[in-house]
Amino acid sequence: MNREDLFKNIIGHAKEYGFIFQSSEIYDGLSAVYDYGQTGVELKRNIREYWWKSMVQMNENIVGIDAAIFMHPTTWKASGHVDAFNDPLIDNKDSKKRYRADVLIEDFVAKIEDKINKEVEKAAKRFGETFNAEMFVSTNPRVVEYKTKIDTIKKRFVTALETDNLADVKQLIIDLEIACPISGTRNWTDVRQFNLMFSTEMGSTAEGASTIYLRPETAQGIFVNFLNVQKTGRMKIPFGIAQAGKAFRNEIVARQFIFRMREFEQMEMQFFVRPGTQKEWFAHWKERRMKWHNSLGFPDTMYRFHEHAKLAHYADAAFDIEFDFPFGFKELEGIHSRTDFDLKSHEKFSGKKLQYFDPELNENYVPYVVETSIGLDRTFLAVLSASYKEEKLEDGSERVVLNIPDFLAPVKVAVFPLLNKDGLPEKAREIFDKLKIDHVVRYEEKDTIGKRYRRQDAIGTPFCITVDHDTLNDNQVTLRYRDTMKQERVSIDNLAKIVEDKVSLRKVLV
Repeated sequence: MNREDLFKNIIGHAKEYGFIFQSSEIYDGLSAVYDYGQTGVELKRNIREYWWKSMVQMNENIVGIDAAIFMHPTTWKASGHVDAFNDPLIDNKDSKKRYRADVLIEDFVAKIEDKINKEVEKAAKRFGETFNAEMFVSTNPRVVEYKTKIDTIKKRFVTALETDNLADVKQLIIDLEIACPISGTRNWTDVRQFNLMFSTEMGSTAEGASTIYLRPETAQGIFVNFLNVQKTGRMKIPFGIAQAGKAFRNEIVARQFIFRMREFEQMEMQFFVRPGTQKEWFAHWKERRMKWHNSLGFPDTMYRFHEHAKLAHYADAAFDIEFDFPFGFKELEGIHSRTDFDLKSHEKFSGKKLQYFDPELNENYVPYVVETSIGLDRTFLAVLSASYKEEKLEDGSERVVLNIPDFLAPVKVAVFPLLNKDGLPEKAREIFDKLKIDHVVRYEEKDTIGKRYRRQDAIGTPFCITVDHDTLNDNQVTLRYRDTMKQERVSIDNLAKIVEDKVSLRKVLV
């Protein structure tokens, strides 16, 4: 199955099993806005909780807040969003479709990178264990040519953006012969900038209303509360403030399911450090965040670091953690060294000092900031994509299973009576009632036991418990494991411990 078909299957599966629905679907939907269904909301909550516990609960010098979505409009002037939060857009005159110019170029580069990867894969098969990938990439003429082309494109593109030379961005698209995916033509308009913030009005009358914005990121709520948290929490540098919450961007070119949406959720942590130590802490959080992703148990090859070719004006270092989605490697989390830009800018616009008195140095200073910013919806999609499997079994039958990490699984246990009679449902309900206090548990008695197993496989439930006639005599049930489909008889008295040991966060929190 090719990647495009795989992605379509994942999207279909997400709706069929209550993970993701199109928003307002009965009214033909709202583009790039999605609702989380009864299964999806549990997975999303578990991912958020795992991030929160890892970031806040496991670090004594990191605390959390929940800042409001609406903020004083000057906040966004100070942060630079009013003047510079733009995307370069270009239209195809034939298809009438609008695209982000940077995405068109990134996709073109990605295709060249795919060619490099294919060359490496072919060489690896040809040379076997003696193959040195690093040497091959640096010496193979075709690969070197590809890499040189990528470097040339990136350098020209970055220079054009830095100098606001939108005409050259368009010319680069023309020179690369990039065609519209819909019309197949290269009949492009000029490139122009488009601000991504949603605006609305606040006030009791239209005449007295003031323009405010839906926040495009959660970070600014942390910066404006820096002193509030530092003083009330008696926090000492270095310390962090974390927040998970909604953000809104008027994405004109929204695509790839929940990867790029107009309403989404971020999980961010701003770590305040002494000036001059930011590079050390940047390296620290870069390593820590990759470890967190690796703890999910997916192959390491599905993740990679990507260094920013163009740094934001406020940053002195920036890396993305990219994930290999069905549509290729894309950004999952950003780690940025933001210097003291944010606090100094808010000082300037508010007229309030946002400084820290360092007792060790006996001086005041504006702290530097190292940021980790991860998309919750993108992480959800990464988990769904990496977990989705279509398996052919030994008996010739097939199943779709989500090998979601047990501690993230939306439903931890499903309890079935073998038959809907003879006291089996009552016994199954007893087990269900005991387990539901600590875990999300499903009870089912409809259809054959095989069909019930398949439904739970499809939503990623790690355990299925079946109550049969022997249970009434020996107080044992059949416990089935999702990944291996292995079944074993276990005592009802041991069920709670078996499940807890398997799905607990204790084994992954570090």
